[in-house]
Amino acid sequence: MAESMKGLKRTHRCTEVSNQNVNETVTVMGWVQKSRNKGGIIFVDLRDRSGILQVIFEEEKCGSESFAKAERLRSEFVVAITGTVALRAGGINKNLATGDIEIIAADLRILSEADTPPFPIEENSKTKEEVRLKYRTLDLRRPDLQRNLILRSRVVSIIRNFLAEEGFLEIETPILNKSTPEGARDYLVPSRVHPGSFYALPQSPQIFKQLLMAAGYDRYYQVAKCFRDEDLRADRQPEFTQIDMELSFVDIDEVLDVNERLLARVFKEAISVEVPLPIQRMTWQEAMERFGSDKPDVRFGMELVNVTEVVKDCDFVVFKGAVENGGSVRGINAKGQGGMPRKKIDALVDFAKGYGAKGLAYIAISEDGTRKSSFAKFMKEEEMDALVDRLDGQPGDLLLFAADRDKIVFSVLGALRCELAEQMELIDKNEFRFLWITEFPVFEWSDEEERYTAMHHPFTMPMEEDLALLDTDMGKARAKAYDIVLNGVELGGGSVRIHQDDIQEKMFRLLGISEEDAHDRFGFLLTAFQYGVPPHAGLAFGLDRMIMLMAGAESIRDVIAFPKVKDASCMMSNAPDKVDAKQLEELCIQVVEAEESAL
Repeated sequence: MAESMKGLKRTHRCTEVSNQNVNETVTVMGWVQKSRNKGGIIFVDLRDRSGILQVIFEEEKCGSESFAKAERLRSEFVVAITGTVALRAGGINKNLATGDIEIIAADLRILSEADTPPFPIEENSKTKEEVRLKYRTLDLRRPDLQRNLILRSRVVSIIRNFLAEEGFLEIETPILNKSTPEGARDYLVPSRVHPGSFYALPQSPQIFKQLLMAAGYDRYYQVAKCFRDEDLRADRQPEFTQIDMELSFVDIDEVLDVNERLLARVFKEAISVEVPLPIQRMTWQEAMERFGSDKPDVRFGMELVNVTEVVKDCDFVVFKGAVENGGSVRGINAKGQGGMPRKKIDALVDFAKGYGAKGLAYIAISEDGTRKSSFAKFMKEEEMDALVDRLDGQPGDLLLFAADRDKIVFSVLGALRCELAEQMELIDKNEFRFLWITEFPVFEWSDEEERYTAMHHPFTMPMEEDLALLDTDMGKARAKAYDIVLNGVELGGGSVRIHQDDIQEKMFRLLGISEEDAHDRFGFLLTAFQYGVPPHAGLAFGLDRMIMLMAGAESIRDVIAFPKVKDASCMMSNAPDKVDAKQLEELCIQVVEAEESAL
């Protein structure tokens, strides 16, 4: 039978009790982690979000009633205990913050009993994630997950304090918006009052924060919930949280400066990590050429090497064909891997194919300098020597090459260097390497749509020196856009926005957005801009990704209280679920069964 808290008040959380409280009477409350009856004395490990505290029940000190209740305690019972703090009579437990003290219980109340949990409440649980997510409330009791969410709360508090000091205003923007389909799919919400019409949940507060700049608020930020109906990965969720900001009367340097100082404050105060400032900057073009990625992990080398000039006249049809079709041939040097078994090399080839490669060429150099190669018979000896020299190949090295269009070559080798770095244990997991990627292309070519699309969004300002390219060679125009990358993960990004009518109209035209379509999609923004808009720029951090990296977690599911799984469902609540026919009728919606695809 559960008991009342009447007359009781908690005096301390578990680890707030210390040897400074010896001989004091305290009241602590929490969950029973473990109970051990040693015959005449019962040891209970009491747990709350702060940690674990040992409590001892002896019948002559707590009375027969409390002792009898203590004999019934099982894992996850919720209890309130009053007792006296004492130094541990036994050995000190150095693994616990309270390892040198214990509570000699005088009174016990069982506030709630518990069934046997489906898995142990313990750190680094080996229980399958599907089970833990089904019983997420229990999973959230685990100390490692609690530390992650406490860290998340701490980080948000630091961010809020910093931005307030910098003159930012926290302003909320709408969740129910107009759909402006572009990029990822919108989540749609039907309107009961306007039958047949729909709201869209925001993919970002982009348009509204620009409107706030037009309205004169100068510096805005928001801890913003955002939604994207897209396929999930380990670092993505259908709903996620951004630290979103926008600034007026600034250019790139001012935005990067305030965010560098923000990151330095957060990492110093939250996890005691010093972030050297200024953070390194690298152009998008350099990042792609050196690392094959616009979010490179720079904690290790193994950089890409362009060997197109070396092989352009060779007889190897794979290399020759790539060059003749306007592509390139590039390679990486996996130092010390020349003795890699053929089976593992074949696995790397399969890995590369997953990123669009048709294959992967290699030269394995043994310790005595002899070479094994998948394509040597098609090459002259001097061409092979030149290739090895170009990649600084030494005895014991493995040289790997990709040949195709640049986009594919970068994708393949960018992923391959990271895969090899993991296999070769080249990455210091305790290192945090930040990097700004700047000067992104304004446009990127879409093979699917056979046209240029905006790499970021249509409000991104081109670099002033590249404005003329919009009329002559739009694919080469660079944007005043920037991403912040940490350990190969994109933490966030932003850009300077277009505030000039003529440039904005040209962007719409180049993207194939007619004047009518532009006003249909973004009319309220364009109208606001007719009445004086300041130069402005912004950035948004992915809070979930940032906390994942700070906590050393494997997935953002470990730093979100109630995450979804890969099919965007919640295993705990079974969302999404069907609704009553009456609700659909009120919304003028009819559900049609999807036809099974033909076999």
